[in-house]
This record gives sequence, structure tokens and C-alpha cells, in this order.
Amino acid sequence: MEHSYVKFLKPNCLKYNVHAHLVIFMSILKSGMAGGLETLCGQAFGAGQYEKFGQYTYTAVISLSLICFPITILWTFMDKILTLLGQDPTISLEARKYAIWLIPALFGSAILKPLTRFFQTQSLISPMILTSAIALCFHGATCWTLVFKLELGHVGAAISFSLCVWFNVMLLLSFVRYSSACEKTRIPFSKNALVGVGDFFRFAVPAAVMVW
Repeated sequence: MEHSYVKFLKPNCLKYNVHAHLVIFMSILKSGMAGGLETLCGQAFGAGQYEKFGQYTYTAVISLSLICFPITILWTFMDKILTLLGQDPTISLEARKYAIWLIPALFGSAILKPLTRFFQTQSLISPMILTSAIALCFHGATCWTLVFKLELGHVGAAISFSLCVWFNVMLLLSFVRYSSACEKTRIPFSKNALVGVGDFFRFAVPAAVMVW
């Protein structure tokens, strides 16, 4: 079985290298920009300004969602871009397929990254560990089913990753909605969250550059 797996990977190593870089790029960009939220949320939560703390989280979600749109356009034309850069056309086409199915995960991460900062600032670590463990099990099951049972290959892996991200988002949002631990910081959305987009980017862009 191991020998067959190696034989499968060898002719596809360049293709999966492109796939890996897409995931790494998405993770670094979103994690880096969400790092700007640590400063804003830390100050607000430490000062007991819970409403502002919640608004900053909404602001981060909006800001990161805006970043998703140009990346989506970039990934939509991934095959043409990679071909222009000298990549093999077949690999470029497969990379585009993977990127297209990874777009839902891109938007899911725009919610997930601020949510994790929301929990970390309040020292709510146990819920994140629990939801991550559940999401990991979910990911393992769906990935195995889609990749091997349904034989979707790398497309199945992208679908599985996207489902896992949104599943984790749903778990964390459910905790925020129903747990008494978030009673003070659980606030409704308001237009004030839109006002702080500029301030968020002033912190987020340098944070993303440092992570990169």
C-alpha cells in the first residue's frame, strides 16, 4: 500500500506542491491579518469595553471577507496565471480546480480566524481545543470518503477542507451563542463595525507582513 502511494505521488508532486502553497498562502495571510485583532481586542477586553470588543471582532470578519474577493478572482484564473509563469498547463488546470473548491474555505477562514482571537483574548482555550478535535475527526472522515471512496482525488481534499473549516466555524459560533462564558461579549451586529475597517487594516497589514 505504501509503495502504491509513493507511485501515485511521484507524477503528481508538482501539482500537490502548488496545492500546498495555496493552503499555506491562505493560512499565512488570514492568520497574519487576524493578528491585528489581538491588539484591538486585547485593549478593549482589558479595559472592560465588551461592546467594543465584540465590534472589533465583527470588523475583522468584514475586513477579511473583503480580502477574499480579490483572492477569489486570482484563484479563478489560476490556470492562466500559472501557465504564463511557465508552469505545465495540465498542472495549472488541476491547481485551478483545487483552488476553486478551496474558495469556500477562504471565506470560512475570514470568520474562523477572528473567532479564534475572540476566544483567545477571553482565555477560552478549552472550547477551541474541543471544537478543533471534533473538526479534525470530521475532516478525517470526510477526506477519506471523498478522496478514496468517491475517488475525487485532490478535488475531494479541497472540498473536505472547506467543509471542515465551516464545520469548525459553526461549532464556535454555537458556543458563543449558547454559552454563558460569552454573555458579556456576545453583542448584536451594528453599523459601528463598518466604521472600524480602516483602523483594523492599519494594524492588520503590518501584522501580515511580519508573519510573511
